[in-house]
Amino acid sequence: MKFEQGLIKVEKEREFDDLKSAIVRAFAADRVAKYLKELDSRNVRVRDLDAVFAVNAIDAAAEEKAGTARSLYKSLPVSDQSQVREFYLSKVEEVDRAVRAKFQKLYQYY
Repeated sequence: MKFEQGLIKVEKEREFDDLKSAIVRAFAADRVAKYLKELDSRNVRVRDLDAVFAVNAIDAAAEEKAGTARSLYKSLPVSDQSQVREFYLSKVEEVDRAVRAKFQKLYQYY
């Protein structure tokens, strides 16, 4: 079953697009292992987006200034934040199975 994002209008398009781009860069094939290694070193589960923002992992992987992703996320209204969260979780699930297996601890639910 393929994920389909809801049709909710984005209110703050620039901030939303900037954050979405940073997430895409963090999950790029040539950077995803570095991103997951950063989460592993900080003991952060990949699906815990609040903790991911707290340790600036997306910023590090996307080569952005620390705190950029978190401040963009906080500037968004709740509806936009929800769409970012859905997008992020879809990128988490798209990671190659071999990479996921290497970082299986990060993918566990408990």
